[in-house]
Amino acid sequence: MVNEVVFLSSWVSPFSMRIKIALAEKGIKYEYKEENLQDKSPLLLKMNPVYKKVPVLIHNGKPICESLIIVQYIDEVWKETCPLLPSDAYLRAQARFWADFIDKKVFEWG
Repeated sequence: MVNEVVFLSSWVSPFSMRIKIALAEKGIKYEYKEENLQDKSPLLLKMNPVYKKVPVLIHNGKPICESLIIVQYIDEVWKETCPLLPSDAYLRAQARFWADFIDKKVFEWG
């Protein structure tokens, strides 16, 4: 099975850090492509035609968008290595709550 992973990101994206951490925790090798958010690449526009923003994880040619969704995808696909979320449903819900809180309260964009 091919396991090609490409990560489209930008150093200015605070949401991309959680993807970098998830990839590192799982020991996943990937190709990093820095995006210029003022001059978006054709690849970014093709892989995320709805929002046209980073982060985007491309796994075997298929794009996954939105940081929390990407982290959940990484955890599900590479489940043979350490889980990113607790096994207990309540603790998982708490972790998701705080991730959502950070997205909505800490990183509010206007």
